[in-house]
Amino acid sequence: MRKPKLLSGGNPQIPKGDGDAPVQAYVAAMPGWKREAGRSLDALVERRVPDVRKAVRWNSPFYGIEGRGWFLSFHCFAKYVKVTFLNGASLRPVPPVASKHEAVRYFHIHEGDELDEELWATWLEQASGLPGEGLF
Repeated sequence: MRKPKLLSGGNPQIPKGDGDAPVQAYVAAMPGWKREAGRSLDALVERRVPDVRKAVRWNSPFYGIEGRGWFLSFHCFAKYVKVTFLNGASLRPVPPVASKHEAVRYFHIHEGDELDEELWATWLEQASGLPGEGLF
């Protein structure tokens, strides 16, 4: 099997697909330290959101709830992994990085960062309970 091409910033080029397999292919293709960050984030979502639906869209993993839409995605950049909370402005505490889209908030994971599992669990539980973006 051919290794996926890395796009700008090291983001893996993974074909659009539904389910866990394309998300795992994306995570496996993440370069360097970002791969472990992707694994940790994916595992945390699975533990905290039991009915999560996964897909790859626009070369990024997406997580959602059937009938509610997508609530989270992430994407590799050169120096960090950008985690997108699609309705993040409604979360408490609000994720730290603003977007040009009023409802969207970001969290950047940098090399060496450890996820505060309690904070992330709070965000994931809140985010998965809100109306998401787009339908499956």
